[in-house]
Amino acid sequence: MPVSTRLMLQVFFALLCICVAVESKRNFKCPSGCACSKETIICVGTSHIPRTIPNEINSLSMVNGSIPELTEGMFSLMPSLQLLLLNSNSLSTIKDDAFSGLPHLEYLFIEGNKIETITKNALRGLRDLTHLSLANNKMSFLPRDLFFDLDSLLELDLRGNSFQCSCENKWLMMWLKNTNATVSDVFCEAPSDMKGKRLSDLPIPPGKCISTDFVRHQSIPIQSMSADIFSFKEDIYVAMAAPNTNSCVVMEWDHVEMNFRKFDNITGKSVVGCKSVLIDNHVLIIVTQLFGGSHIYKFDDQQNKFTKFQTIEVFNISKPNDIEVFQMDGDWYFVIVDSSKAGLSTLYKWSDQPDRNETGFHSYQFLHEWFRDTDAEFVQVDGKSYLILASRSQSPVIYLWNKSSQKFILHGEVPHVDDVVAVKAFREEGELYLAMTCYIGDSKVLKWTNKVFTEVQALPSRGAMILQPFSFKDRHYLALGSDYSFTQIYLWDVETKTFHKFKDIYVQSPRSFTVVTNERRNFIFSSSFKGKSMVFEHIMVDLSL
Repeated sequence: MPVSTRLMLQVFFALLCICVAVESKRNFKCPSGCACSKETIICVGTSHIPRTIPNEINSLSMVNGSIPELTEGMFSLMPSLQLLLLNSNSLSTIKDDAFSGLPHLEYLFIEGNKIETITKNALRGLRDLTHLSLANNKMSFLPRDLFFDLDSLLELDLRGNSFQCSCENKWLMMWLKNTNATVSDVFCEAPSDMKGKRLSDLPIPPGKCISTDFVRHQSIPIQSMSADIFSFKEDIYVAMAAPNTNSCVVMEWDHVEMNFRKFDNITGKSVVGCKSVLIDNHVLIIVTQLFGGSHIYKFDDQQNKFTKFQTIEVFNISKPNDIEVFQMDGDWYFVIVDSSKAGLSTLYKWSDQPDRNETGFHSYQFLHEWFRDTDAEFVQVDGKSYLILASRSQSPVIYLWNKSSQKFILHGEVPHVDDVVAVKAFREEGELYLAMTCYIGDSKVLKWTNKVFTEVQALPSRGAMILQPFSFKDRHYLALGSDYSFTQIYLWDVETKTFHKFKDIYVQSPRSFTVVTNERRNFIFSSSFKGKSMVFEHIMVDLSL
C-alpha cells in the first residue's frame, strides 16, 4: 500500500478516535473544525490555515477544505512541523517560498487538489523532506529545478496529473532518469502520439527543444524605402533610400556599441533607391531618383566618403522603382525597374576601359514597356539565367538570357498571379522558389518544377509590400510586411515543405528585410517607409528552460 494511502487512513482513524481537544498550552485554542492532541492537529472542511501552533505540534492535517492557494510564509510560525497534509482542499496554486520556515518537515502530501500552477521556488528550503506527494492534481508542467533543494527526498508521487511530454518538461524527463528517489510511474497525457508512455522512457533528440526568437536591438529614426547591406574592408554598411530627407543614408556598424551609426549622407532629389555593388577596387552605390536623374557614387578613400562617379542614362526611365544587381558570365549588370506606363525597365552593363574613358555602367538593353514594373529578380537554374519582372498591371514575365545574342529574350510568364509588388527568389533543399508579394489578395510561394513556376502556398496579405525570404543556418524564414498589420514571420517546415506562422514583430510600413551577420551574432534590418527603421536580433531560445 502506498505511503500516501496509509497516512490517509491513519489520519481519519485518528479523527474518529479523538473525542476531546486537548490543549498543549494554556493560551492555545484548538481552531474551529479541528481536533487537536498533544502533537497533532487535524482539520476538516476549514477555509483557513492556523496562523500559529504550539511548539509540541509536529503534524498538521487539513482535508476537504476550501483553501485556494498557498502563498509565501503561510507556515513560517510552525517550525516544529514534521508532517503536513493538505489533501482535497481545492488548491490551484502554490507560490514561491510557500513552505519557508519548516526546516524539519519530512512528509508533505498535497493530493486530490486542483493544482495547475506551482512556481519554481515553491519548495525552496525543504532540505529534510523525505516524502512528497503531488498526486491527483491538474499539473501539465513543472518548473525547471522544482526539486533542487530536496536533498533528502526518498519518495515522490506524481500520479494522476496530465503531464505534457514536451520541451517544457524536458528537465523533468532527465531528472526522472537520474534521481535516486523512488518515483511512481509518471505517464504522458499529451501529445496524442505519446499518451500513455512513461516520461522517464522518452528520448529527447538533440536540438529538439531549441527554438529562436526575434528581439528588438536598435531603432533608427530614419524613414526609408530600402536597406542594402554590404561589406568593405571587414566592416559592414547599410545604404538606405530616404525620400523624405532627399538622401541615401549610409550607416556603418559600430563594433564597440554593437549597432549602426551614421557614416555618410548622399543628398539628392526624391531618392527612391540605393544599391551597392563592389567591382574590383570600386565600391559603388547606385542612387535612383524621381527627379534630377540617377547617379552612381564611388567611395573615395582620401575623403572617406562617397562622391559622384557617374550620371546614369535614364532617357527611357520615368519612375524608377527597384534596382537589381547581378553578375553573369563574369560581367556585372544592373536593372532599373520602371513603374510608369511611359517608361522602360532598362538593363545596364559594366565596362572598364579607362583608355577609352568608358569605365562605368552604360545602358545595354531596354526591356518591355507599358507594364508598370515593380520589381526584378535575377535567378540561375538548370544552367540558364533568367530575369523575372513583376508588375502591377500584368502577370510577372520571365526573360531568358540568350548566349548567342547576349541579350534577354522574352521566355514566358508566371500565370495566375496579379498585382505583384515584389518578387524574391530563394532555395530550400536545393529547390528554387519565388516569394511573390501581392498588395491585394494572397501573396504566393511558387516552386520551379518542370521548367515552370507553380504555386505551392498562398499567404493572406492585405496591404503587403514585401514578402522577404531569409535564413540563419538551418532555419529558413519568410517576413510578410504589411502597411496595415504586424509583420508576420513564417518558418519553413521541412516535413510539409511549407511555411508555418512563427511570430509577429512590429515595424511600421516595412519595405525590406535584410540579413546582417557580425560578431557571431545575427540580425535582420528592416526599413520603414513611415516610421523608424528597425534592427532585430535573431537569438536561440531553449524551450526547456
